[in-house]
Amino acid sequence: EAITELAENDAVKAVIVSINSPGGTTAGGEELYEALGRLRATKPTVAVIGELGASAAYMTAIATDRIFARRLSIVGSIGVLYQHVNAGKLMETIGVDLDKVASGPLKAEPDFNEPLTGEPRAAIAALVDDSFQWFVDVVAERRGLTRPAALALADGRIVTGRVGVETGLIDTIGGEAEALAWLETEHDLAADLD
Repeated sequence: EAITELAENDAVKAVIVSINSPGGTTAGGEELYEALGRLRATKPTVAVIGELGASAAYMTAIATDRIFARRLSIVGSIGVLYQHVNAGKLMETIGVDLDKVASGPLKAEPDFNEPLTGEPRAAIAALVDDSFQWFVDVVAERRGLTRPAALALADGRIVTGRVGVETGLIDTIGGEAEALAWLETEHDLAADLD
């Protein structure tokens, strides 16, 4: 809603998105990515990555027109993660026996008191891969990379801002001052805008 309000507010001439996050949920990252894309269609947008802009936070950054980060900022982590805890032995140790009735073999799977194997593991792997393929595609599209080049960077690694510039993950080294200067030069915005 706040992003939509910015898009509709004529007093707002451009938006700087300040990012300092290790990421978040896949759907949350997608929602920010799409909302910033709608904003970008109406106003110049710039991402400024502070210490960290990884995973879903990096997904958010690529939705803008230009990405700035410090040389030693951490960027990237293109990938998707699903974690599973097998607490079966703990439950057994404390004397808790869990039982369930489900409408299908994959309903409520994976179960936290069993290892992640077989069909449940395959179903989760398919979910992770589907999300991952979309992430790689939007990185390739937004960063002007070929899909193989984006895929080569999508092994989950994090890199410094300097390496991010070299690989095309971000545009340039800088912070808010450099972002404002870019908006002034490239979009004819007044230097004294707040």
